[in-house]
Amino acid sequence: MADTEKIYAPLSGKVKSLENVPDPTFSQKLMGDGIAIEPTDGKVLSPLAGEVMLVAGTKHAIGLKGKSGVELLIHIGLETVSLDGKGFDVHVKQGDQVKPGDTLVTFDLDFIKENASSHITPIIVTNGNEFEIRHKLQENIAVAEKSLLFEVSGRSVTNEQTEQSKPQQKSSQMQYSQEAKDIVAAMGGADNIDVATHCVTRLRFALTDEDKVDKEKLENLDIVKGSFSTNGQFQVIIGQGTVDKVYQAMVKETGISEATKEDVKAAGAKNHQNALQRGIKTLADIFIPILPAIVTAGLLLGINNILVNPIFTDESIIELYPSVAGIADMINIIANTAFTFLPALIGWSAVKRFGGSPLLGIVLGLILVHPALTPAGDFALLQAEGNAPTWNFFGLQIDQLGYQGQVLPVLVASWVLAQIEIWLKKRVHDSLQLLVVAPIALLVTGLLAFIFIGPITYTLGTWITDGIVTVFEAAPLIGGLLYGALYAPLVITGMHHTFLAVDLQLIGSTGTTFLWPIVALSNIAQGSAVFAIMLAAKDEKLKGLAGTSGLSAYLGVTEPAMFGVNLRYRYPFYAAIVGTAIAGAFITMQHVQASSIGVGGIPAPLSISESMLSFILGMLIVIVVPFIITFIIAKRKIR
Repeated sequence: MADTEKIYAPLSGKVKSLENVPDPTFSQKLMGDGIAIEPTDGKVLSPLAGEVMLVAGTKHAIGLKGKSGVELLIHIGLETVSLDGKGFDVHVKQGDQVKPGDTLVTFDLDFIKENASSHITPIIVTNGNEFEIRHKLQENIAVAEKSLLFEVSGRSVTNEQTEQSKPQQKSSQMQYSQEAKDIVAAMGGADNIDVATHCVTRLRFALTDEDKVDKEKLENLDIVKGSFSTNGQFQVIIGQGTVDKVYQAMVKETGISEATKEDVKAAGAKNHQNALQRGIKTLADIFIPILPAIVTAGLLLGINNILVNPIFTDESIIELYPSVAGIADMINIIANTAFTFLPALIGWSAVKRFGGSPLLGIVLGLILVHPALTPAGDFALLQAEGNAPTWNFFGLQIDQLGYQGQVLPVLVASWVLAQIEIWLKKRVHDSLQLLVVAPIALLVTGLLAFIFIGPITYTLGTWITDGIVTVFEAAPLIGGLLYGALYAPLVITGMHHTFLAVDLQLIGSTGTTFLWPIVALSNIAQGSAVFAIMLAAKDEKLKGLAGTSGLSAYLGVTEPAMFGVNLRYRYPFYAAIVGTAIAGAFITMQHVQASSIGVGGIPAPLSISESMLSFILGMLIVIVVPFIITFIIAKRKIR
């Protein structure tokens, strides 16, 4: 058996460290160490010469064994198990011999991006107790078959370790019956398990009561590599190859019935998500897909702000250099498009989420911002003068009001459109659907939007906006302090997605938001706390994790820092909350406003339209305060 083996990139794409993979199974290296790639095409090639150990039934993962004995898992995307094989084509089978460059799997990258939680693909050494990874690829881009991801070398195995492996082999021969019983017992017994299934690496449970799980007993089992709960599912990490045998033993020994991934997902959502949680998840499902367009628009608006507003001198850049005015105007048009046609973006995502045709959602959104309609600001002025345009609808006067930048009207109208479309498709013959479904669904929804949905939800949105503004104007110190203190805990629960809709509503109604700047400071605070851990820690693995996740937080993505380090030690998380609360109170008192939603980290000043100097002082607070608090405590606690 070879002592070392080279592992080449199985895909082309952007290289990511495992710590930045948004799945604790991989980010916490519960399955083993390795590298992740964000693929730019849909082909997976063999990274070594060896044997195909595993082909997932849902086609989303491949297990390989090299000539050195190293075992690799290539997991295409995250939560792709729920796609049930759609979008994947497997070109090998278990037991096949492969050589470097052989095609293993092809997949529809656009389909994966649209339907999975992420297309990022971890490449993991699953028998890391036997092999050491060396010389990881330092470049940002990997080229399939050509880039050397890393080398593995065999660890020295003692006689004692060899002896310790024998009980595991015996368990395998016994089909893991005792291990299965122990897992079920630790889960609170068979009565506490609603449904159970497995994917290529883990058991997935929907439980009646997660509080009954004995986590200490569970994770002390030799066969269990880790566990966590997410989205109503309790997941137990076992490992490729073994997990299927454990699951079959569990079904046989305990009487638990087999279930599909969708059964577990549905049961988990039903048992563990109340109406509020389901509503928040729906908002997240709608707004997260359009977030890149909104953030991009925010960054471009930030550049425009720098050009047209006096910041460091009494004159703006375009006043000092008039030749730049045309460029600034073009940037403004490019940046404002996403906000001007925001209902079209929301309509696309919302109708898709509600089960309708996304194309009809786009058309619905564009209907609500048609140029023939009068924008809300202009309409209010015309209404005060008695010249507001209206339609006569059988004697009923309907306002010709546009909903540019509004959130609630298109959300409700999208749900109505999807329901009408679904109802019609069940009743109209396939040959007539093109002529009947879309025209009727759009006509009915459009009329309802102009007559009822739009006016009612626009009024409701105005009340919400006015209410929030009134609270923060009446007690800015308390408002900023509370929002700063609560935002990070809201991220843990997922409720922070609700405030994205509130930010967009504020921008649509008032032109600015005072909430988002606090969000940006919260991200920086989490990064500062984790950088303090990096400086105080002596363990190189912890230093590396803290460094990469801190950089990610400073660039607006806090999950690796929060879940990988700060929540693990708790006091860095609390220090970040303290810093954000202080800074939130300060910038609210100084009336800091953002004209858009941008990158919630160090680049955040680009999106600030009012009191930028005060915001920069707020940034200093969240850089210094969490860092000092965390560093002082860490020096005493981390050895």
